[in-house]
Amino acid sequence: MHRKATGEARRAQIITTYGPGSLIDLPKHSAIVGGLDAWPKTTDLEEIVEPRLSFKIGEVTGVQQPKLFAPPRGAESFFDENYHGGITIWQFPEWFLVNEKNAFSVGEGAKEDRTSRRLVRRKELVHNKYDGLPVTPIRFVQTCAHGHIDDIDWHAFVHGDDPSCVRPLWLDEHGTSGDLANLVVRCECGKKRSLYEASASKRALEAEADEVAADPDAQGADSARGESEISNPLGPCTGRRPWLGGSSFEACGLPSVLLIRTASNAYFPQLVTALSLPDVGDVVRQAVKAHWDDLQIVESSAELFFLRKKPKLAQALAAFDNDKVLEAISALKHGDNDDRPVKISELEAILAASEGYGDDVPIDENFHARRYPDHAWRKLSDGRHIKAVYQLHRLREVMALIGFTRLKPVTPDINGEYDKDVRRADLAEDPNWFPAVENRGEGIFLQFNSDEVAEWLQRDAVLDRLKALERGHAAWAEERESKREFPGGAFVLLHTFSHLFIQSLSMRCGYPISSIRERVYVDTENGRYGVLFYTSSTDASGTLGGLVQQARYVEDHLRYALQLGSLCSNDPICAHHLSDDVLEQRYLHGAACHGCTLISETSCEYHNDYLDRALVMPTLSQPEAAFFSRTL
Repeated sequence: MHRKATGEARRAQIITTYGPGSLIDLPKHSAIVGGLDAWPKTTDLEEIVEPRLSFKIGEVTGVQQPKLFAPPRGAESFFDENYHGGITIWQFPEWFLVNEKNAFSVGEGAKEDRTSRRLVRRKELVHNKYDGLPVTPIRFVQTCAHGHIDDIDWHAFVHGDDPSCVRPLWLDEHGTSGDLANLVVRCECGKKRSLYEASASKRALEAEADEVAADPDAQGADSARGESEISNPLGPCTGRRPWLGGSSFEACGLPSVLLIRTASNAYFPQLVTALSLPDVGDVVRQAVKAHWDDLQIVESSAELFFLRKKPKLAQALAAFDNDKVLEAISALKHGDNDDRPVKISELEAILAASEGYGDDVPIDENFHARRYPDHAWRKLSDGRHIKAVYQLHRLREVMALIGFTRLKPVTPDINGEYDKDVRRADLAEDPNWFPAVENRGEGIFLQFNSDEVAEWLQRDAVLDRLKALERGHAAWAEERESKREFPGGAFVLLHTFSHLFIQSLSMRCGYPISSIRERVYVDTENGRYGVLFYTSSTDASGTLGGLVQQARYVEDHLRYALQLGSLCSNDPICAHHLSDDVLEQRYLHGAACHGCTLISETSCEYHNDYLDRALVMPTLSQPEAAFFSRTL
């Protein structure tokens, strides 16, 4: 028998939307998801073994040999003996609004359209004083660019430098719009303050958040500016980390920023993803994997000699000497010390696949790819842009959560890796493992002709277009104080093409567009380019094959995708937009908008940035910079 859960979420949601530190609304509570220290013991969790990903996470976070564990599963019944408990959540915020008739008025007669609700702390609710009255948690809290979050000190907000008054507080709402300018916090002593004052300073303070996100060491220099030049009614950040417990604080020199707890910028998870790659011909490693629970503790030949006395290990490792077994153990622990970006290793594994239709028995259930024969899909005489098509009949994706930010997201580079100096909020007081999920699915990979890409990059019209995109990126980087380099024309081309192609795939493959994801590969050094379109599921059987079979219709999808990109419902405005336009400030978009290239956030791995369909297909404003011709 176990305690009844307060709420529930899917495992994949725990990694993305409702990870540690996220704010969640449950049927009867508003809460913040607890950190890893408040999860069940790792001995009660399912370990996910993906050495290559663990090695990369260790490089980024500084954690030595981190392990990956799946979130706890739910109970199948009330008497489920295998259920070891769920994830602890902490009630947050601790200020509430009570719909109580306001018998106190200040100043001249109140307007009839004013709604007043009493502001109370949680401890005031435990004495049944407000039983029978509607009580809701307040939707305003304070945060900073380091991810700290806390309740607003409402008495200090109203009274400023003299917060000694402890008379009851009210939240007055004028009208029905819910706009911050119509919300006033009022004390019965007569003082009041509009919430708009907190939001007015928010824009200036978020500029500092952008700077800290780009340069974590620049946190203290502008703190004085936040107190002097910017009037911040919320005061400095308290450094509170309620997801790690009520008494968890750390020093922070940033000013606080107003946050609506249900807003989309309240939580940005930092995810690291990798595809499982085959260990072709490595029989030793397969044997070690099969007995990893016993062998993962081995550090020396003496320890291995002792463990080989176990009958099951003696039989499994009888054909291998100690040196080979130790080498395999080290490779599994440290990911072969492969310093290459994760995506480069994946690209090489895909391109190494042999030709076939995929009807043979998979060598590896985690990765089974075949190059689809050209004659089975190539019909156009002018099909030189796409060099090859690969079917991934089996793939295993492991996705791990390593931290999070608030206010502004931190995106990985084009190789899917984060900078080592990026400041992120911790998932635990001293993390030594990270939550992860494994998804199984299918996909198709389109390899672009490197010669065609190289020739396209040398065109004058393309160079001019890329200069405009670079100016837009420079303006964005200057505004955010970011040091990130422009990803290059080949990446913008492939990324925009990917969004158009996904829209076509969703029309015929049987999966909604939100479940089809992209993975863009740009290896400029070796002249290799491609895009993986895949779908995956946490189910052990993976997906049903509808996407992988679209390989035979690649040219049909290509033709339809280019038709989508040639004309937008917002043309000519969309087609004439330039990324360096300071009026619109859409610095990372060329000819791109929600009417043509922007897709769901679940499908795009780069937050719908770096898009320009003028590089893919001729548009009304720029017919000369396109990689594909209109007559394809």
